[in-house]
Amino acid sequence: MDFEFKKNTLDGSYRVVFSSGHEAIGHWLIEEIGTDVDKLDAIVQQLGAQKNINQEWRQLGKDWTLSIEQNEIHISANHLLNMDSDEEEEFDDSLSAYDEESVSWCGIEDFEQVLQSWRAFVS
Repeated sequence: MDFEFKKNTLDGSYRVVFSSGHEAIGHWLIEEIGTDVDKLDAIVQQLGAQKNINQEWRQLGKDWTLSIEQNEIHISANHLLNMDSDEEEEFDDSLSAYDEESVSWCGIEDFEQVLQSWRAFVS
């Protein structure tokens, strides 16, 4: 998984770019965490706890949900969680590229590396 962090020198805003298939991680990072290092530290602490107990854990955010399932990280857009079966059937294949940007999976170690890098970047 490749990623790059950027800061706009004019307005101080942050942006992240992730490799294909991992875009949702970047969206989650900007929209749910931003520069809040307390939130970031709480997630890192939860990741450490999950390694030891190997249980599922979920954090529902405003727009994105972070889940830990079987030592993997799953990030998905909340609008996907709210789809009922009729809507899923109507979901057009032409939107599949958009859908791919709404869901990401990665290993816990890779995710921890992203979070540590983000923390160093915004601090």
